[in-house]
Amino acid sequence: MKEYFALFRIRFINGLQYRAAALAGLATQFAWGFMEILAFGAFYRANPAAFPMEFSHFVSYIWIQQAFLHLFGPYGGNPDAVESIVSGNIAYDLARPMSIYNRWFAENIAGRIARTALRCLPVLVVAFLLPAPFKMTLPPSLFQLAMSAISIPLGLLVVVSYCQLDNISTFYTMSRQNAIFVVAADFFAGGYIPLPFFPEPLRKIVELTPFAAMQNMPLRIYSGDIAGMDAVKAVALQVFWCATMLLAGKLLMRHSLKRVVAQGG
Repeated sequence: MKEYFALFRIRFINGLQYRAAALAGLATQFAWGFMEILAFGAFYRANPAAFPMEFSHFVSYIWIQQAFLHLFGPYGGNPDAVESIVSGNIAYDLARPMSIYNRWFAENIAGRIARTALRCLPVLVVAFLLPAPFKMTLPPSLFQLAMSAISIPLGLLVVVSYCQLDNISTFYTMSRQNAIFVVAADFFAGGYIPLPFFPEPLRKIVELTPFAAMQNMPLRIYSGDIAGMDAVKAVALQVFWCATMLLAGKLLMRHSLKRVVAQGG
């Protein structure tokens, strides 16, 4: 594991150097968070009983989403991996004595954690200091806090496993941007609107998919929208999808590498 930890450390340190981009991103995240809360708040004031989430839960959901945007976002996975496939430099990776899948996985996680480390603390501090109804609240119990602490890294692993499948698909599409992977994951993971706002038949289906195991579950568990045994079941589903997608990625990578042709080599 030493080589993968070294790759993680290199990518993490490199990601911490983009402080100006982090400051610009913070402004965008605050603006987007306030916009969503204000927009939904207008509808809540009209008829609070018509919504499937309490407004306080929704506010916490939005601020946690903005704080961990780069941890759970299904975009920006590993552009270097995609470029190496399209350019043919994947041949150099094949010559290295390490697993390409594990290498990409370590680099993806490191980049996400680095970008999140530069942004999450200011968002959380400001969100806790805001007046009601914009104020973010703590989970309703220590059990909820513990379950969310378990759910957050599991959500990260599911997202990275999904992005790995996106990267591997480049072997077949030879496209630097497979937008359908990003749009589908972001929508069905609750990136645009929380899953409880989906129509009932669609919501029941989506909640069984790997998309629901991404940001949807950590955010809803923290806010208290998923509580008690439902939180335990949600974490168990995350574990299932994490193992399933890791296995699927490994198998697909093995199949893809058997078909690799480096032009001129």
